[in-house]
Amino acid sequence: MTKRAGILVAAGATVAGLLAAAPAPAAASPASTPPAPGLSWTDCPTENHPTLQCAKVTTPLDHANPSGRKITLALSRVPHTAKTFQGPLLVNPGGPGGSGLSMAGFVASALPEKVASQYDVIGFDPRGVGRSSPRLDCLPGHADPVRPDSVPASLRDERINRDRAAAFARACGEKHGDVLPYMDTVSAAKDLDVIRRALGAEKINYFGYSYGTYLGAVYAKLHPERVRRLVLDSVVGPDDVWYQGNLNQDYAFDDRHKAFAAWVARHDAVYGLGTDPAGVEAAWYRMRAAVAAEPAGGRVGASELEDTFLPGGYYNGYWPYLAEAFAAYVNDRDTEALVTAYDNFGATGPGGGNSYSVYTAVQCRDAGWPRHWSAWRHDARRIHAKAPFMTWNNTWYNAPCASWPVAPLTPVDVTNHRLPATLILQATGDAATPYAGALSMHRKLKGSSFVVEEGGGNHGITLSGNACLDKHLTAYLTDGTVPRGRGTGEADAVCAALPDPKPLPAAKAAAQSVDNSTGSRLHGLLGPRH
Repeated sequence: MTKRAGILVAAGATVAGLLAAAPAPAAASPASTPPAPGLSWTDCPTENHPTLQCAKVTTPLDHANPSGRKITLALSRVPHTAKTFQGPLLVNPGGPGGSGLSMAGFVASALPEKVASQYDVIGFDPRGVGRSSPRLDCLPGHADPVRPDSVPASLRDERINRDRAAAFARACGEKHGDVLPYMDTVSAAKDLDVIRRALGAEKINYFGYSYGTYLGAVYAKLHPERVRRLVLDSVVGPDDVWYQGNLNQDYAFDDRHKAFAAWVARHDAVYGLGTDPAGVEAAWYRMRAAVAAEPAGGRVGASELEDTFLPGGYYNGYWPYLAEAFAAYVNDRDTEALVTAYDNFGATGPGGGNSYSVYTAVQCRDAGWPRHWSAWRHDARRIHAKAPFMTWNNTWYNAPCASWPVAPLTPVDVTNHRLPATLILQATGDAATPYAGALSMHRKLKGSSFVVEEGGGNHGITLSGNACLDKHLTAYLTDGTVPRGRGTGEADAVCAALPDPKPLPAAKAAAQSVDNSTGSRLHGLLGPRH
């Protein structure tokens, strides 16, 4: 399950300036690894990242047939400037389906300059994504409002949503059937090694968020000798790829929605929705029922409302904006506030169809999903009874996998005893990638160091304002230092979570003017819907 693209209107980091411009020479590589021919960097600066460069690399569609059809991957780079050069640092925001081109500029600017300047920070669009070619977009307009209510009131309602999901799968097969057999994490990981060779590097450093952690772990399984440093932030559970992982999310996102309701209740003086968290949550579900009957502004029905509030489960920095829209609708029947919030947080952006197409293509191909709808129905009903916030919405998001036109592969066992020290970072209350998955990854990667943000609920926790976490990240990227055994239980180190946000002045929150902090910029980049 991933967050829809383009949820921020003022994230402060865009790919608008990534079009190639005048050629620029590639940065020098270590003498022992001469650059591979054919990788030509050109200047493609943005306002925030004036030294950004772009390139494209060719890779086999089918790595088992390297002389066959080729596809291209789009790359971005912030070159190193220090005398000490530690090689390329590949960065990935997750997804699957998230564009990584802007990640290079973000990471290079968010890290301390002394550290970032020692790396060529490399962003990339994985196969099928963004500026890579071919670009998948199975069924444009699939997520346009107003969609059917995600929670079926009858078998007929259920059939409507099943037919929508099946139509999407069918369209993918008809439009991209020649590519779908090669849209999987193993193929994407092999692409990383093509990038490594094109960069002329003997080894890579890798920094992945969310799904990017699984992609990095799979690469490390395939090529442990080519991994120099490996950072995994907000970790996919390697034992739950992918059906069970989505079921785990249903419970976790419901918990985060309850945390949001409790925060709103603590600030009743601002929002006027009551001091009882359960009462605030009940008010949210009454709002849901109201827009299901009459969509706000003709655009925000029940499913769109869920999409709007889902980002709050990823990042509590959005809570003041969501709470303002919530209160405006409940207290003043202000439908415009909900529409504005939907446009900023829930609506599919320009790249949303591409991101969702790649998401489904990879997840449906990576692993087996139930083919009998009775299994999906049973699990959705069972979990919805306890965790109603996103269970059915998440079910339909993944339902194309029930009729995917390409047979699934077997998930990779990422257990690895051949890696250098790996740094794993995880919040205890992360909903998109629940804590148990990170703990499993820690156990599978021998010698890894596990840093826990105790009490945190955000998804993507480094370079987001927590100085304790960033201290461990910086030390590791500086010289490979990791904490060992200073935490409790299986954690090697524990950092306290940042405080929850405070309510914003009504005018700022109502205008949905999202701040330009590193936290907001990071969460505007973390994939299509995490």
